[in-house]
Amino acid sequence: MKPLLLKVSEQKSVLATIDDNMPPVILVVEDVHETRDGIETLLMADGYRVAPARDERDAIESAQRKRPDLILVSLAGSAHDVVVSARNIRQRAGVGECVPVVVFSIEGIEEGEEVETGENVYLTRPDNFNQLRRLIVRLLNKIPIAA
Repeated sequence: MKPLLLKVSEQKSVLATIDDNMPPVILVVEDVHETRDGIETLLMADGYRVAPARDERDAIESAQRKRPDLILVSLAGSAHDVVVSARNIRQRAGVGECVPVVVFSIEGIEEGEEVETGENVYLTRPDNFNQLRRLIVRLLNKIPIAA
């Protein structure tokens, strides 16, 4: 196991690598097909392996098969409801609290804000994809976010 690598550039990708052979798996839970495909494309361009899911049930099944290193959840509903769904996914899939969960929400959070809600669950509304990239790398490297 070697340390996670971080490559940051506006033109180049950001990639955190957990071991010598395989990049991290990111489970992307998004109920809007086009948005899910867009996030998947951007993460794959950064070198991550992506497991897409359209809803909570699909995410649980995918997480059980793929064993993600990080879970991104962007579902319709209030910030509270989406956080509850994210915790359900992690618990029912049996991936454990060590796997960080990033919840996207439009409601209840300011643009650009990142908040840890406990149990290694983070609520964010990124200004742009580069902000999300930095959050992913920090979480995979286990670097705490500012409260």
